[in-house]
Amino acid sequence: MAIDVEALYRKYGPMVLRRCRQLLQNEDKALDAMQDTFVQLLRHEDRLTADAPSSLLYRIATNTCLNVLRSEKRRPVSGKEELLMEIADVDEHEERSVTRAFLDDLFSREQASTRTIAVLHYVDRLTLEETAAEVGLSVSGVRKRLRALRKRGLALEGVKTS
Repeated sequence: MAIDVEALYRKYGPMVLRRCRQLLQNEDKALDAMQDTFVQLLRHEDRLTADAPSSLLYRIATNTCLNVLRSEKRRPVSGKEELLMEIADVDEHEERSVTRAFLDDLFSREQASTRTIAVLHYVDRLTLEETAAEVGLSVSGVRKRLRALRKRGLALEGVKTS
C-alpha cells in the first residue's frame, strides 16, 4: 500500500522544516530543502511504507540538507559576494577557514553516511541506539564508524598542531 504523502506533509511538515532550518541556518534554503524532502518521498512512495514516518522524514531531511551543503561548497561564489562575506566575517573568517579545511580533510575519505552519523550523534545529540536506528546500522557499526572518525580527527589535529 502506497503512503499518503499529503497527510504526511500536513502532519510532519513543521518537523521537517525545523530540521532543515537547524542544519542550513537559512530560511529560504530550509524551505527548499523541506520541499525537496517531500519530493523524494513522492518519487519513492510506491516502495515506502508508513511504519515510522517521522524517522524516515528526519533521515531524508538530514541527507537532503547535507547534499545542499555539499553542493554549495562546490559552487563558487562571485568575487563580489566572496569579498562581501570576507568583510562581514573578518574576525571569524580565519577560524572558519581552518575549521572548514579540517572537516574537509576529516570527511574526505569517509562514506556519506558517516557524515550523517556524525551529525545525528554529535550535533543532534542522539544516542548510539537512536543513531543506529536512524541510519539502519547496528549500534556496534555506528560505534565503529565514530571511533574511526574520532581517531582520524585526532591524527589530523596532531598533524596541524606540530
